[in-house]
Amino acid sequence: MTTVAGGIKVFSGTSHPELAQLVAKRLGQPLGRATVTRNDAGESIVRIAESVREHDVYIINTSCVSPTPSGNPASPNTSLMELLIMIHACKTASAKRITAVIPHFFYARQDKKDKSRAPISAKLIANMIEKAGCDHVITMDLHASQIQGFFDVPVDNLYAEPAALQYIREMVDCSKAVIVSPDAGGAKRATSLADRLEVDFALFHKERKKANEVSRMVLVGSVEGKTAILVDDMADTCGTLELAAQRLAESGAERVLAIVTHGILSPPALERIAKSKLEKLIVTNTIPQAKNKAKCPKIEEIDISHVLAETIRRSHYGESVSVLFNQIPYDTTQPYRHGLDTPGRSVPASPVLRTHAFLPSSYNAPDPPMPANFFADENSAAAAAATAAAAPAAAQGQQQASNSVRTPDMGSGRLPSAPDSTPKAPPVHRDSDPPTSPLARQV
Repeated sequence: MTTVAGGIKVFSGTSHPELAQLVAKRLGQPLGRATVTRNDAGESIVRIAESVREHDVYIINTSCVSPTPSGNPASPNTSLMELLIMIHACKTASAKRITAVIPHFFYARQDKKDKSRAPISAKLIANMIEKAGCDHVITMDLHASQIQGFFDVPVDNLYAEPAALQYIREMVDCSKAVIVSPDAGGAKRATSLADRLEVDFALFHKERKKANEVSRMVLVGSVEGKTAILVDDMADTCGTLELAAQRLAESGAERVLAIVTHGILSPPALERIAKSKLEKLIVTNTIPQAKNKAKCPKIEEIDISHVLAETIRRSHYGESVSVLFNQIPYDTTQPYRHGLDTPGRSVPASPVLRTHAFLPSSYNAPDPPMPANFFADENSAAAAAATAAAAPAAAQGQQQASNSVRTPDMGSGRLPSAPDSTPKAPPVHRDSDPPTSPLARQV
């Protein structure tokens, strides 16, 4: 297949081919032809089956436990190696630019040295991706925003907040909603949602015995008679969500929902969700959820492929991406509507937000527009001052030049008078003077 150099090429690893297919569909082009296999020794073998010379290449692979043809699940380490090898293969094939699209970033929770001799694994991952030849990274809802600083190449950290807002206004009565953060660390995310929906906010203070095990949670705020919506960036074993839902139900909440960006759902997460007070757990498809949805009917899914596709399009054409921090690019068919939706015509379930637009978010507001010429005013003022200072000198020079070229009048013995070339001020129009038209004939 012959393609024009400089176009977009989208490739996928084996971790989430469904999402890659949706992204390519939103971009209106087929997914790039590539194969990723493993030999008997367990090594990954990558073959790029089409030319990428001078193309803008995007490689989609996410951090998750993915299935394999042999039936044994592949760890995130396998997905990471696939991504690195594919980046290197495109780099050596003379790709113009290579972007790694990582919806759920690898080792995102290991972003700091929280104890002696602990590694900062997220920094190591950043170094590996850069060293492989990556020029740009696109990800979503990093566990800690400072991970962007681990890279020396541009990083676009997208947010699932606009998609969550769309779900809430369509599926929840916002007049009775309250946004709840399961811990103090997620307070900023939860308050941003609450502010934009103009609803109340509450949070939990939790104490842990050890990692992934919560011992005690204290609710700060009122949820009595309301629909409590727990908001977090990821759900792993769901111990926090189970305990938080129990506390919210005991505090008088009528309904308890949870919205998270990355549904990791490690065992025994599905069992905990099934027996918990949660009515629904809403997750995005940054991680494959087909098997989890089949096992647990409480799980709903939000599709974010159109956000990734629009980010790729804007990145390729050099357009701003910050507009996607506050709004979805366009409406599309969503799995949580169960086939009953018509893109662009869905009616919000909330009677409050049918007439209220979303408020701007201080949490992820885009940068203000820059002036076309930042120094325009200063330059124009300096130019005007220079012109005013140079006017008398120019007039004197013209007078001297006129005197030097005069010819004598032989009859009178006098020099003819030269016309006065000194600039004159425009006539002053007083209030008492009659109005004059610029088109009037001058006498």
